[in-house]
This record gives sequence, structure tokens and C-alpha cells, in this order.
Amino acid sequence: MNDRNKLQPGIKGTSRTSVDAGITALSMGSGEIEVLATPAMAALMEAAAVNCVKPYLPSNETSVGVHIETSHIAATPLGMGVRAEATLEGVEGRRLFFRVEAYDDREKIGEGRHERVIVDREKFLGKVNKKCAGPS
Repeated sequence: MNDRNKLQPGIKGTSRTSVDAGITALSMGSGEIEVLATPAMAALMEAAAVNCVKPYLPSNETSVGVHIETSHIAATPLGMGVRAEATLEGVEGRRLFFRVEAYDDREKIGEGRHERVIVDREKFLGKVNKKCAGPS
């Protein structure tokens, strides 16, 4: 499709994973228990937002996360599946606003808001790479 003009409120994206040892609070350092880590849940929510808008962006553009606000409301054990959903709620120029939710195989585990900005890949990476060159 690759048509930014078709980015309209109401479009949805999803992402999925299963809880393994690499994304637990214990392994990520965000807690001491082997349950889905809050940072892993937030990353899954961001991935759902990426998946939501990716079909509408030309190949030279992508979106980058600039803000996320979440509540992690239920724990998810090792081995259980997790799904995140993102719904585009608003578009202001290059700024994209999402409602995000996460569910495990039993219940809703998280919810929040997320903001992304559409960027030109080459220009964005050029700015990032300048940081490696030292002081400006």
C-alpha cells in the first residue's frame, strides 16, 4: 500500500511472543521473579504500533518511538503466549498516537499510550552516526 495519506485513526497492528527466560523480569534486571518483564511488554506494544503503520509508509521511511506510558496490571508466567495490540488514535503531521494493550493467554496484562514519529531512514541514521564521530 505505502500511502501515508491512508494513515487514519482506527487502524490496528499486533505483535506476539511467548514468555521465555530471556524476557523475564529476572533476566532483564527489572525484578527478581521469572515472569514477563515490564520492559518486554512495552517493547511488544511498540512492535504492535510499528506493525500498525508499516504497510502505509514508503520504504525510505519508518517510525521511531518517542514516548510510552504503560500500566502492567497482571503477571505472565514462563511459557505463556503474549499478544500486544496497537490502535492508531491520531495523526498530527509526522506524529502518531496509539492506544496500546497487551494480553496473555488468560487475561489483559497491560495498557497505555504510545507516541511515534515518522522519519526518513537515511536522514535519521545520518544524525545518529554523527554521534560516533565525536563532539561537533
